Amino acid sequence: MDGVRLLRLGKRLTELGREMVTDHASATLSPGEIAVISDVYRHPDTSVQDIRARTGFAQSHVSTSVARLRERGLLDAEPDPADGRRTLLRASEVARGYIRARVARPAGPVIAAAVPDPSQARRVAELLDELAELLLPQDGPARTGGPGDRR
Repeated sequence: MDGVRLLRLGKRLTELGREMVTDHASATLSPGEIAVISDVYRHPDTSVQDIRARTGFAQSHVSTSVARLRERGLLDAEPDPADGRRTLLRASEVARGYIRARVARPAGPVIAAAVPDPSQARRVAELLDELAELLLPQDGPARTGGPGDRR
């Protein structure tokens, strides 16, 4: 596989993942805002600088996304008790409930829509599980255990 094909595959997988975790309510969030809130969800009590370091986004982009997400009630903020100049962020209860509900959905239906042949869809799910096992850090979200059900 060459680099261009790998990038195209990555883009397609991103599209399928976005389809799984977005709906009419989250479709109004930009991909950057989704990345920021996902990062904060995985790393509660984090700072803009920490988000910037983990996501690779420019600090101005992270700050703008955080401000928008706070306005929408999706992020909560409080002063850092160790350094009052710093603000710590966490996903609001509304956002956490929404995220938990969306990530718990199995990937099977989205894969089946993308690959209509049932046996090929099962094979794609198996291959994606294998790739996730090989390429993703082990400290990610808990796994369920069935093909295509990787979270």
